[in-house]
Order: sequence, then structure tokens, then C-alpha cells
Amino acid sequence: MEKNYFAHETAVIDEGCQIGKGCRIWHFTHIMTRSKIGENCNIGQNVVVSPDVVLGNNVKVQNNVSIYTGVICEDDVFLGPSMVFTNVINPRSAVNRKSEYLKTLVSKGASIGANATIICGITLGEYSFIGAGAVVTKDVKPFSLVVGNPGKHVGFMSRFGHRLHFDNENKAVCPESKEEYLLKDGNVSIIND
Repeated sequence: MEKNYFAHETAVIDEGCQIGKGCRIWHFTHIMTRSKIGENCNIGQNVVVSPDVVLGNNVKVQNNVSIYTGVICEDDVFLGPSMVFTNVINPRSAVNRKSEYLKTLVSKGASIGANATIICGITLGEYSFIGAGAVVTKDVKPFSLVVGNPGKHVGFMSRFGHRLHFDNENKAVCPESKEEYLLKDGNVSIIND
């Protein structure tokens, strides 16, 4: 069967994984068995995609990221350089906890900044934006901007990655896309989407 993706000659791709068309896999990357990678993904150098990981379409993985078993990234997710996932809440070298991997869901359109750490067992909402170096220990609402250690919600972002500024009617407009957003009961939604 003809390969419909690009893999650098130093990449290691185990048997039994699925890689969608149009993907680009770069230097010294290891794609492990049973992982599923959607179409048009870009996987940078020195990346590990562990068994049973799922990446949707158009996922961008920057250099030096390890995506551990239990992680699911939906379409259009961005994983910044050297960001970190965990998959066991209480690891010990002498205790085998492979049966205790926790699921971490990175929802559609979410972005995780460079050197951020995502503790396992949480959900990052659609189009959430995790700032560089943040340490995220709990679920993040859609469109939320989270920064710091520990990660704190400090605002909301548009689908195009711009900070939203809400008026006295709790409405905001993305300066790039001109999409309108509504803040109601602590949650953001797109008006007329």
C-alpha cells in the first residue's frame, strides 16, 4: 500500500498505527503502535506519540513533545514546543500503574503554549488557550485563557486566538474574524454560529 504522508528518514513508525493523508512527520520522531493520527497533521522533531493516542485532523505538534497513552486531541489542536502531558496522577518508579492511565481530552481548536504542563484526567474545552509555562490541574472551559502556576482562568479567547473584551451587554467581537461572542453565566458562546 502506498504511503500518502511524509515521514523523515529518521522517524520511527511502528506497525499497527494509522496515519492520515497529508501528514508530515519530522526528524527523530517515534509513532508507536495503535496510535491514530488524522489527516494533514504536522508532527515536529523529537516527538513521541505513545500507543492508543488519538490525534484528529490538522493537529500541529511542535518539537520535543511526548503525547502519552490516554491523550486524545480533537481536530485543529496546537501543541506548543516542549509542552508536557502526564498520564498517571501518582507515578512511582517501583509501582506499575499502566492500568491506571487517565484520559486527557484536548477539545477542538485548543492551543497549548510552549513548556505548559497538562496534568492527566482533565478536559481542555474547545478553543481554550493555555499560556506558555502554565500548569493546568483542572478542567478548562471552552474559549478560556489560562495562565500561570497553578493555571488560573484570566479571560477568554476567540477562535482566531485573540483576547476577547466584553462590553456592558456581555458581547465581544474578534478583531480578526469579526465573529461576535456572548458571555453568559461564566460561559462564552459564538453568536449566530
